[in-house]
Amino acid sequence: MKIESEIEKVSSFQHLEMLANQVVEGFISGMHKSPFHGFSAEFAEHKVYNAGESTKHIDWKLFAKTDRLYTKRFEEETNLRCHLIVDNSSSMHYPELKSNQPFYEKKIGFAVLASAVLMNILKKQRDAVGLSVFSDSYEYYAPEKGSDRHHRMLLNKLEQLLEQPKVKKTTDTITYLHQIAEKMHRRSMIILFTDMFQTQDDEKLFNALQHLKHNKHKVVLFHVVDNQTEMKFDFDNAPRKFIDLESGEEVSIFADNVKAEYEKRVEAYFKNLALTCAKNQIKYVPVNVGDNFEKILTTYLVEKQNFG
Repeated sequence: MKIESEIEKVSSFQHLEMLANQVVEGFISGMHKSPFHGFSAEFAEHKVYNAGESTKHIDWKLFAKTDRLYTKRFEEETNLRCHLIVDNSSSMHYPELKSNQPFYEKKIGFAVLASAVLMNILKKQRDAVGLSVFSDSYEYYAPEKGSDRHHRMLLNKLEQLLEQPKVKKTTDTITYLHQIAEKMHRRSMIILFTDMFQTQDDEKLFNALQHLKHNKHKVVLFHVVDNQTEMKFDFDNAPRKFIDLESGEEVSIFADNVKAEYEKRVEAYFKNLALTCAKNQIKYVPVNVGDNFEKILTTYLVEKQNFG
């Protein structure tokens, strides 16, 4: 029995790694349609030439193929440190999937695969990656490293997050973002996946996000939602019981009776999040479960180029 469970773990880990690799390879092969045209074959080895830089290291062979200027990237230039943070509270384990739905159409599944995709691209570029997981506790922390062994360890941890929690886990975003910020000593890009469901004071939340920016870190917030039900409140008008996944609180309503007011409040909340993040120079990106990962990868590449 023990051997079987270990085999299952290994095959599961390979499944996540393979999926992440497919996403990245597909994205790279389609880069000629994007502002990153020319990276595809030499992705880990080149960077865009900026006017005013020395022409000494321009790759003229690549210029002949792509008609764009890139300079050769040296190993010491690829030392980005990236820390991924995943919210593993019970609300992230929504929606409940049907047997034929892929795991990434649930919020936690989307966050897990998106994290694995970013880890894949960081590995290709020889950059260091770390991981934090929080809910009602600080569940996991690994500092930024670049080794294969470290990479496999993080993938294995991400796999474990796909299991439905057996107990209700609330979200204590503020406490654990402050704790994570205290661990970040060397300048890094910090990428947070969360559904932003928290009952705490918004000002305190943004103070915690601002704390992540100390030491000149760059912070990217991917706000993970299920657009169909959480944004559009798209339910039929049969009487329904809605259950808070974190508190267990229940309310029975007809969806149509509250749809307009619900959408109005959600839209206002999203606008306030986007505005406050912009004021605090935090990159705010809403993402819908089940979407492709182009927005995740494009955001990462743009922010990395701006990281300097």
